[in-house]
Amino acid sequence: MGQMQRLLQATICAVGSLAASPLWADAVTEWDVTVCQLTADAKLPTPPANRLMAIVQTSVFEAANAITHRYAYGSIHLNAAAGASLEAAVAAANHAALLQLLPAQQAAIEMAYQSALAGISEGAAKTAGIAVGESAAAAVLAARMNDGAAAPETYRPATSAGVYVPTVIPAVPQWPQRKPWLLSSAAQFRPAAPPALTSKLWARDFNESKLLGARHSTARTAEQTQMAQFWETTGPQIYHGVLRSVANAPGRDLTRNARLFAMAAQATDDAVIAVFDAKYTFAFWRPITAIRNGDTDGNDATERDASWQPFIDTPLHPEYPCAHCIVAGAIGTVLRAEVGSASMPTLTTTSPTAQGAARSWSNVDDFMQEVANARIYDGVHFRNSAEVGTAMGRQIGELAVAKWQGR
Repeated sequence: MGQMQRLLQATICAVGSLAASPLWADAVTEWDVTVCQLTADAKLPTPPANRLMAIVQTSVFEAANAITHRYAYGSIHLNAAAGASLEAAVAAANHAALLQLLPAQQAAIEMAYQSALAGISEGAAKTAGIAVGESAAAAVLAARMNDGAAAPETYRPATSAGVYVPTVIPAVPQWPQRKPWLLSSAAQFRPAAPPALTSKLWARDFNESKLLGARHSTARTAEQTQMAQFWETTGPQIYHGVLRSVANAPGRDLTRNARLFAMAAQATDDAVIAVFDAKYTFAFWRPITAIRNGDTDGNDATERDASWQPFIDTPLHPEYPCAHCIVAGAIGTVLRAEVGSASMPTLTTTSPTAQGAARSWSNVDDFMQEVANARIYDGVHFRNSAEVGTAMGRQIGELAVAKWQGR
């Protein structure tokens, strides 16, 4: 199936769900499906994909709020003509932002945009909605143009003169220098250092990951293996499915959903900035490195396994803290603040690395804990790293909620 066919299928699925069920709330959630599909089709790596989602969803919120004035705040000031079409504004904000951020996907973007516009009656309201959507995207893009994402990477491999080290540059070493959306700096919630290698905590973590995260582990259960496969994927698709569990709930409106997606996307992007700041500060080894060098850490409770391999391929950046965990912590905290624990709908999403299988959670704590556990079952993280990452994510989620409610 080609790229445009996949996008059309996703769009038809979204529209069909809207027609068949009241659970699909509005154009904001429909476009979220489309944008996630576009980033997946473009094979955009996770950090730039999260940046893209934050820019797009912020543009959508600013456009929608300029028309409805549902919230008293916004980061930009737009004048929207009376009666401007919300749906046209949402479509135009997505379209304008995506064309700048994913130029190689122009044909698919145009197809989605024209499909959305075709369902809106011609007239002054449509024209005005398009104008405000384009203005919102232009303002947000201008504000983020020099956020540091395009800065040259200057990663310096740790080595001694003449000694070979792997020559692939790790992921986004320039990310800690990016301008955050909400944080005062990338280091605002930088954690303490990972545990000393001579500690009991280190021995606990080493042996747990060695046992449960091995490629052919006999200790990992079938359910744990399913979790590991499910959370191997790291991009926006899997987390925005969780967000849509709330956005699609009855009684919500377009601007409220635009706010939810924007707040969550900004928190996610800042979480990734913060986690890479910590990762490159501490440069802590991954399980495959630690376990194959277990005789060098000065701890008698850790034993080397010369041929140990993780269940999934190890991501190309330092281990501490867990990036998946910080994102889950941020998303879960935003969702809890959005609807409260008592009113939380069942959270459900699907995973491309689990052949599209779905998993569900009745509360955000179970969701966050599963992400943390899965990265140990994957063999790419240690328990302390998962706990620290989740705690950082909670802090960033709380900051996002406070800033979005208070500005």
